[in-house]
Order: sequence, then C-alpha cells, then structure tokens
Amino acid sequence: MREFIVEADGGSRGNPGPAGYGSVVLDAATGETLAEAAEYLGVATNNVAEYRGLLAGLRAAHALDPTARVHVRMDSKLVVEQMSGRWKIKHPDMKPLALEAASVFPASQVTYEWIPREQNKHADRLANEAMDAGKRGERWSASASTAELDAVAEASASSSRRGAAERLGGGAVEVGGGGAAKADADVRAARTVSSPGWSAGADMGAPATFVLLRHGETPLTPEKRFSGSGGTDPSLSEIGRGQAERAAVALARRGTIQHIVASPLARTRETAAAIATRLGIEVTVDEGLRETDFGAWEGLTFGEVRERYPDDLNTWLADPEAEPTGGGESFAATATRIAATRDKLVAAYAGRTVLLVTHVTPIKTFVRLALGAPPESLFRMELSAASLSVVAYYADGNASVRLLNDTSHLR
Repeated sequence: MREFIVEADGGSRGNPGPAGYGSVVLDAATGETLAEAAEYLGVATNNVAEYRGLLAGLRAAHALDPTARVHVRMDSKLVVEQMSGRWKIKHPDMKPLALEAASVFPASQVTYEWIPREQNKHADRLANEAMDAGKRGERWSASASTAELDAVAEASASSSRRGAAERLGGGAVEVGGGGAAKADADVRAARTVSSPGWSAGADMGAPATFVLLRHGETPLTPEKRFSGSGGTDPSLSEIGRGQAERAAVALARRGTIQHIVASPLARTRETAAAIATRLGIEVTVDEGLRETDFGAWEGLTFGEVRERYPDDLNTWLADPEAEPTGGGESFAATATRIAATRDKLVAAYAGRTVLLVTHVTPIKTFVRLALGAPPESLFRMELSAASLSVVAYYADGNASVRLLNDTSHLR
C-alpha cells in the first residue's frame, strides 16, 4: 500500500480577510513532491482557509491513489485536534468542512500530526503566494483548484459523509435534517464569507487590522485608581507580567501579527516586550497611543476624586470637553489625538495586521470612533487588563469592530 504525507496550511490577512491555502502531497518513502494545490479564496477566516487547505490536500492524495495511507501534518492545532476527534467542533462554519474532509478517505487510512510552523514552510509558501496573487487582483490557483477537486471527489464523498460524522467524535459534528444535501449546502455557505458593510461586493483589498491590547495589571489596577500619562508611570505587577505572557502565547498561536506598536509608558512597553520576544518582532513606540492625562486625579480612586473634587468630576462626566482637575486631558482632546494616530497608522500599515499595545481610554476611543458612537459610550464599555479588541479599517474609510474585551486567553 502506498503512503503519502499531506502538508497543508491556510491563512487570512485580517481574519476574516483575503485568504488562501496551500497543500502538498509527498511520497512518504522518498520525500518526492507528487502534487501541489493552492488557491486564493477571497475573504475568509484563518480556520476556514486551513480546513480548505486540508481538504484540497486530501483530495489531491485521493486522486493519486484512493487506497493509500495518508499522514497529515499541519501547524494548526485546532484542525489536527478536531480531525483526530479529541476536540469537539462547535463553530458552525467548521462542522461541514470537517465533515467533508473526513469523507475523502476512510478513517483507518488517515492519521494527523501537529508540527511547528517552521516545519510547514512548503504549504505556507503556497498559501502566501495565493494570497499575494489575490492582493494583485488575480483569482489564482496552483495545480487543481478546490472546485476541480470537488468535482472529482463528489461521487465517492457523498455516500460516506454520515459515517464521517460518526468518526469525528460522536456528537462532535452534528448533521441535521436533510442529511448529505444539507451538509453540501453548509459547505458551500462556509466557503463564502462576506466582507462587512454595504459594499461587500467591492474588492477593497485587505484592511489595516488593529489588534488592540490593553497592558497587563499594575499595582494600581486592582485598586481601580486613575492611572494615566501624567502619574507615576507604574510598571507591571507580577500578575500583570503573567498576563502579558499569556497574551503573548495567544497571539503567537493566532499567527497573524505582523507589526507591534506601543504606547511610550512603562506598563505598555513591558507588555509589548513580552509579546515581541515570543513573536520575534521589534516594537515601535508611538506617543499618540499614550493614556489620557488625568491631572490631579492621578493615583486616586473614583471615590476619592468624588470626595475631593465633586464639581469637577460631575462636569467631566457630563462634558467631553471638560478637563480633569489640574489641567488634565479631556476626552475630546484624547479623541482628536487618537483619530490622528489612527489615520497615520492606517496609512502606514494598509493591508497589514498590527498589534497596538495601549490603554483603556485609547482603546475605547478607537472602538467609539469606529462605531460612530457618542462620547458617553466610553462609560458603557468594559475593558479588562490584558484584554484584546480588534478593529479593521478599509480603503473606503469604513471600519469594522470585530472583537471587544476578549479575555479568554487569561483563563
């Protein structure tokens, strides 16, 4: 019996954003490349692209020899664990793709292995070539496209989908009423991911995507004290350093960060440094990302400010133009500064994914401006230490808020 190695990868520049996959089939005995497959997918998520790469690789191997044993190697822990049946598949876009992949070969012929990204360079290169071509406006594919492989595999796959669902961890993949026909429709739906806004039909290219990370805790954070750019500039606490490390692990796993820009304050530079070390990316410091200056309120709790400066506090809460006592920075001034910083960074990093390590008020302001929300919305957002938020900026000037206050990596 012949033995193949399938290496597959997929990526999305924006998640969702312009996406592509790459797959290679190798002879297990000789290491010879037997087939390659790659395709630009349009707008899709990382996970969809990775599953599409797996599906293309399996189908290319099936076209070579449907009786072969196949060893799949991928740097996506998610796909490997889900296809091995150890992790449940909860996302509705992933279920039909996993079902389709499991139906290409009998389960007894396929094994899965996670490998580090540096060992998956061939498939990664193909995926990036596909995405680069897509950025140039080319509907690019190498070898057989997914559509062509779909046609080859359809007859044999349709009869085995229900058995594939059983192999993927019992109830991990659910096939609802309608059976294989519904699964086919779900696969087609998962392959089409619309871009946000009313101009979804227009190809505006990849957005500038800002992953907004609030710094880890300082000694002032759990005490809920005002800590801006005019105070003592505290460093991270031990808890904060641990949060920064966990954020670094999560962002390394995400694998989409291309640049890191940080506020000049100590707590943000320390948080950024932990991530930069793990990702191997240098940190650029931008003054525009600093926290608001809270004037005489720096280091005080809200209750202490209310006790000492009640009139000033009430005015500040009601008027975005009002400054904290002692010549601090108003929310309106902060918004002007953040808008200018945003425009500069969008121009500098068009089509790129950038980690901005900053503070509560700047992150809330990025989100508020993207939503076109009034200034009082700042008081209605929760933003935890070391949380992640994401905003994407498109070529037509529109923005899309994709994530707010995600702390799942800290649990």
